[in-house]
Amino acid sequence: MADIQKQTVVIADADTDYLEWAKKHLEADSVEILITSKADEALKMFTDKEADLLIAEFHLQPFDGLELLKKVRMSLPNSMVILTGNISSTNAVIESMRLGAFDVLRKESINFELRPVAERALQSAEEMRMAADRSKSEPLTPPQPTGDLIIGRSAAMQDVYKMIGRVARADAPVLITGESGVGKEVVSNAIHKFSRRDKEEYVAINCAAIPGALLESELFGHEKGAFTGATSQRIGRFEQCDGGTLFLDEIGEMALEVQSKLLRVLQSGEFSRVGGNVTLQSDVRILAATNKRLEEEVENGKFREDLFYRLNVVRIHIPPLRRRPEDILLLAEHFLNRQTAKGKSRAMQFSKDARDVLQNHTWPGNVRELENLIQRACVLASGNVLLPADLPLDDEGEVSSEPRLHRAADRMLAAARDSKTGALEVAEKAVISAAMTSERDDVEKAAVLLGITPAALKKKLEG
Repeated sequence: MADIQKQTVVIADADTDYLEWAKKHLEADSVEILITSKADEALKMFTDKEADLLIAEFHLQPFDGLELLKKVRMSLPNSMVILTGNISSTNAVIESMRLGAFDVLRKESINFELRPVAERALQSAEEMRMAADRSKSEPLTPPQPTGDLIIGRSAAMQDVYKMIGRVARADAPVLITGESGVGKEVVSNAIHKFSRRDKEEYVAINCAAIPGALLESELFGHEKGAFTGATSQRIGRFEQCDGGTLFLDEIGEMALEVQSKLLRVLQSGEFSRVGGNVTLQSDVRILAATNKRLEEEVENGKFREDLFYRLNVVRIHIPPLRRRPEDILLLAEHFLNRQTAKGKSRAMQFSKDARDVLQNHTWPGNVRELENLIQRACVLASGNVLLPADLPLDDEGEVSSEPRLHRAADRMLAAARDSKTGALEVAEKAVISAAMTSERDDVEKAAVLLGITPAALKKKLEG
């Protein structure tokens, strides 16, 4: 087992032969193992010792493993619990994880899975204990909600706030630029909130999500019979937002024919519904955003030059999150607190190591990536302290597959320990078997998946 301070594992199972095997299987100098065949005895052992890990079978007496899990988690909310058994119902697995189980293992695969899963659970228990000890001596004090529309204290964001304040007092169009996920719509919303139009309508439209013809109707409305399916007159966003603010997100994706009609509105405030002859007037402030370089789009003939200059009266550029690292933890705490405030999660905090993980990541997906990661962590975490394992990130910012790969590797090593076969041979057989199953025993397709020739695969299958 892992080289950490002495930890306690309680194993509960009605099968005494299994208990002896599991105890021997998990033996290590750093672990004390207690065994019992009764659920009530397991509960007493676990709570009296404040044990680090409980491994319990579903079918126990005088109450079952699910009830034992509930009682343990009620007494010690951050407890690591692994449930085992011959599971016939998927509901049992789902309910176990909902109640906070670390993992659920089927008895038929326990020879391969028990040790690596138990090691990870003990590692998580140790990290949880260290985080709790650290929070007692160095309590983390997350910032209190301020009511701010935008979160960030970096010098770069201070410049953004100043620009928002300046443009909010006027009615000129504003072009908001920056990478995907930096918070362009948040800035647009702040401009509206601080403007004289804040009591009027604010409508946001994603130009990339609506095809050209439909976008024209969405913005300007249409008359009955203007096109197939136009069974009645429809009021567009310009009429709806008269006196207010219209935010056009991803404006670089707008079709050229719609751009020309938008240009007319910006020049004169006049437009007509699709299929109509009546000229309408609307007093709407336009805020636009893009993650493209519109200058290049103009050069390539994909964006009208005259519209570009009409929109680019004032430009606010939002720097990517990697350029303002001092805002990362502030935003992370904000998103964590918001999950709690909305009742979507129990009260939680970051461990020091988790904060280091957040601080050191490059955030290619920017603020949106950070928000999604925190939301995911709150949903999937077993305890109320978020650990690095709850924040799996790779260099591209996506949820990493590394924990799953390590889990598979751990199982191969466990199988190798319990047999005379080397780990690489075990791994090769398992991958070949999985490939053949995936491709329904089609040797040629399985060979392509494995990256070898069909002849080589046949030889390995025959051997």
